[in-house]
Amino acid sequence: MPLNSSFMNSKYYLSIIIPSYEEEAQLQLTLPKLRNYLIKQDYPWEVIIVDDGSSDGTPRIPHEIFRKTESVKVLTRPKNRGKGYSVKQGVIAASGKLILVSDADFSTPIEDFEKLHNYIKQGYDIAIGSRSLADSNIEIRQTWYREGMGRIFNVFVQMLVLRGFVDTQCGFKCFDREKLIPIFSQMTVDGFCFDVEFLFISKKRGLKTIEVDVNWRNAPHSQVSLVTDPIRMLLDLVRIRQNDKKGIYH
Repeated sequence: MPLNSSFMNSKYYLSIIIPSYEEEAQLQLTLPKLRNYLIKQDYPWEVIIVDDGSSDGTPRIPHEIFRKTESVKVLTRPKNRGKGYSVKQGVIAASGKLILVSDADFSTPIEDFEKLHNYIKQGYDIAIGSRSLADSNIEIRQTWYREGMGRIFNVFVQMLVLRGFVDTQCGFKCFDREKLIPIFSQMTVDGFCFDVEFLFISKKRGLKTIEVDVNWRNAPHSQVSLVTDPIRMLLDLVRIRQNDKKGIYH
């Protein structure tokens, strides 16, 4: 897939979407590294920060890091709606042929985009980072209770909704925007469980998806509540199953 023909109908080749909530400190650390990587690439790119109702300086940081001539958008929402809602808004606003979604802390480094990109060039529609494959490199692990929570959640994912993935929640995903836009129009989950809904609908539509081993360096700062979010995520799994029975995803 030569670059000179692969984005003929797109303004950019790559759109990077970063859902953000109270991420001023994280973005100050990660955006300079992201910019240094992107300016070395030979394809046009854009960065879209979706500020999900932050009260700190999250919306200000991107404009301090990137130059005015560089393609950076900041979408600001008046109130917090959730990571899934932010990603959907970013995808709608994007102009790239390919979308890369990353958490603001870049626990998976931007350089690992090349691993995902290689599979997209081989014909896959979606390539998702995974922390749980044999070749994944975990440099700094999550706390034992967060890892345990993730394993338990994956058991429920396998039982209730989606088999075949060992890590649906790694926040590093790449996909062909044109093929995936119809899926985002059907999605109903605004929170952290949006990854499962995204993969569930993609599988129903027969899109070719692969999990890719990535490097992972856990950042201690996390927006996931150990009290409320697991309950919401389990309820969202039930909602996905009910949506499917109602035919919402057909």
